Parts: sequence; C-alpha cells; structure tokens
Amino acid sequence: MGKDSEYYKEKTYRQKEKLQELMLFLPEFARKYINDKRLTTQPSTLVAYCYDILMFYRYLISSNPLYKNYSTKDFTYDDMKNLNADDVTEYQLYLEFNSIGEKHENDKKAIARKMAPLRGMFQYHYEHGNIDSNPMTLVKLPHIKKDKNIIRLNTEEIKDILNCVEFIGGKTSEHMSAFRKKTVNRDLAIMTLLLGTGMRVSECAGLDIEDVNFTENSLVIVRKGGGQDVIYFGDEVAEALKNYIDTERAAIVPKEGHEHALFYSLQSKRISIDALENLVKKFGKIAVPNKKITPHKLRSTYGTALYRQTGDIRLVADVLGHENVNTTVTYYAAIEDEHKRSAAGAVKMRPEDTDDDGKR
Repeated sequence: MGKDSEYYKEKTYRQKEKLQELMLFLPEFARKYINDKRLTTQPSTLVAYCYDILMFYRYLISSNPLYKNYSTKDFTYDDMKNLNADDVTEYQLYLEFNSIGEKHENDKKAIARKMAPLRGMFQYHYEHGNIDSNPMTLVKLPHIKKDKNIIRLNTEEIKDILNCVEFIGGKTSEHMSAFRKKTVNRDLAIMTLLLGTGMRVSECAGLDIEDVNFTENSLVIVRKGGGQDVIYFGDEVAEALKNYIDTERAAIVPKEGHEHALFYSLQSKRISIDALENLVKKFGKIAVPNKKITPHKLRSTYGTALYRQTGDIRLVADVLGHENVNTTVTYYAAIEDEHKRSAAGAVKMRPEDTDDDGKR
C-alpha cells in the first residue's frame, strides 16, 4: 500500500493540521515564506520550520525591551530591517545554551539546523525586495567537523545483539522473561529487518502487511521525503518475518484503524517510532554495553557492509534512500579512504628479476 495507506494519509493530514495551527502565530512575512515553500516541501519539514521561527521571535520578545509587549505575530517588515548581525550572533549563543526560561542546550549541528529556516526566510525577503539587507549573511554558522569515526556493529556484535533478542535479553527476572516472550518473534523480526535492509525506523513503523512480498523478498516503503520505494531482503530476514507473521501477528486482534500494520505494540496498535527506537537501544545496551547503539547505528552497519561488499557508493546511496550521494560519501569517507589505500600497491615498481621466459 505504501504512501497510499491509511497510516500515511492520516499522518500527512495531522501534519497539515499542525502546520495550519502554527501558521496562526507567525508574523505575516513568515507566513509568506512558508506558503512559498508549501508546494515543494514536506508538511513535517514546514512544521519544524515554524517551530524554529517562532522560537526566534519568542527569544526577541523575552530579551529585547523593544518587543516586550509583542506577540509573535506582531512583528513587521520594519522589525526585520532593524535586526543586525549582533542580534543574530546573540541568538546563536542563546541556542547553544540557556538555563533561564526555555531551557535547552544544542550542539553545533543542531544550531545550524535551527538557523536554516531563519536564513532562508531573510534571504527570501531580501531577494523579493522586502528588506534592504540580510543580517543572516553577516554571521557565520558554527563550523561542523565531519566525523569519519562512525559507530558500527562488527560481525560478533551483530550475533550478540540478535542472540540477546532471541534468548530474552540475557539476565532478567522470571516475570520479565515470561512477559517478553510475548514479543520475541516480533522483536527478532524488527532487529533482523533493520540490520538486513538499513531502513529507517520511520519506514519500519509505516509498513503494512500488504507491503511485504515473499515471492520477490521485497518491501514497499515510504522514504523520509514522502517518496515510495522498493527494497529487497535476504533469506534470514524472510525467515524472521515469516516466523513473526505466522505466530505472534496471527494471534493479534488489532484495534480499529490498525488492521493493516505489519508490526504491533502490546496494545494491538501499530508500533510507534519511539517504541522501535527504545527497542533497539534496550537490546543494544544489554548486548553491546561498550557502544551506544541506536537505530542509525544499525543503518550504518548495513551501509558499511554493503559498501565493503560492492565498493559502489551510488548503490549504497540508492538502497539507503539518500537523496544526495554526497550524504553517503560523508558517512562512508573512512571506508573510501581504505579503498584508496588498497590501491597503493596495485603496481609493483620493482618486480623480482626474471629471464625472458618469465623464470627467475
């Protein structure tokens, strides 16, 4: 069913509803910017943009006496024009750490992400002649160091984590073991699927039973940007999925509106993204305590294995659903370096002396 499923239709509806609600609190110029992007940007992204823009104007109200009697929707083009580079720098410092009022702490990557919609909004109005200058261009974003040391699972750790799932998570009480036996096949199917396909937990949560094709060992998934895709899985994934579908799932009486879900919670509802993330972290903490295991680490593990096997960065990008291959290159730069190093000895500069017949 993919993106035509009731789950995705309802999800999109809720996001549009939230966007409409947040737009009521935005200044007019911010609404114009958001409306300009509505035909080309996912509602979930625009919702995040609205939150980031509203946070900026709440900050101005709380920190600048000029705006103490404002609401967020009261800001005008003149207020935009009055902002300068110092205001933007101070806001970035506020984003980095604040212990008064809206308490938060953000790393450099998060600051850059929260600044992106503001920079886009000011640039949009500068290009349209609504403001004479763009203070956002005068302030540098935090420098984000690219980390090549991505945490991945090795072969033994993969075995450990799957054994942990299959044998009820190691040392637990008798009561907890009996409780968790109710979902052991589901949990094993989920972990095997994530490790065997590199899919995101959001893609996993959205799966319907109709999306599974055992004839071709394939799945129809909905990507991060809303596009539909088909991915393929191996025999181990197929076995784990069939075992879950034929046992635990077959015994479930789903709640109304959740009849098509592939994976269920103990409440007989579609399993949530949060529940999937917690499941991965729980088993990861037990089986591989020296590494902080998250769903993205399982994704990296799959991507690494695929790249080592094929050496094809574009294939990895396609299978993982990266819209831009540069994203994939960034994540797997360390392995790319290994490939380059292996080429160093491709040509022997001083081969052993041989006679004309090729003999020593």
